[in-house]
Amino acid sequence: MAKVRIHIKDIKHYTGRRIGTSKWVEITQSRVNKFAEATGDFQWIHMDQERAGTELPSGRTIVHNFLLLSLVPQLFDQIVTFSGLCYGQNRGAENMRFLRPLPTGSRVRIQVTLSKLENSDQKGQTATFQIVMEKEDSDKPVLTLDLLLYFVAAQRVTSLDILSDQHQSVAL
Repeated sequence: MAKVRIHIKDIKHYTGRRIGTSKWVEITQSRVNKFAEATGDFQWIHMDQERAGTELPSGRTIVHNFLLLSLVPQLFDQIVTFSGLCYGQNRGAENMRFLRPLPTGSRVRIQVTLSKLENSDQKGQTATFQIVMEKEDSDKPVLTLDLLLYFVAAQRVTSLDILSDQHQSVAL
């Protein structure tokens, strides 16, 4: 699926619509181990493959829930880019739920829907995106959340608006 490009002045037309779906990404044991190193979360359910093989229902280690959450910006960026921005900023997540454990080696993707758009102040607006992370070969999501992004429109159009998405990035 091609990346959707939304001009900030047109974002209201996407309210209530699914924006798109990311590509599948596999969560390997190596990635889980690196996340454990970065966060200091070395619980055996994430790290001990031998023990998981005998004690966990899936027979595999379980992906850290916050590793799943940390994938959202990368996967979101596969789906949509915004133009006409001065800047965008992550304002947080609401209604976040980790719905079930994800065995290591699984593949996940996200679906993004713009659920709400509100004027925040005189300069910007806050968009609420519903994020649903799903596991391949399953109809039940593993993670759901509402991602709040604050956007401020550019005051003037420059050649960079036309030629580059570099300065159009949103800090997720």
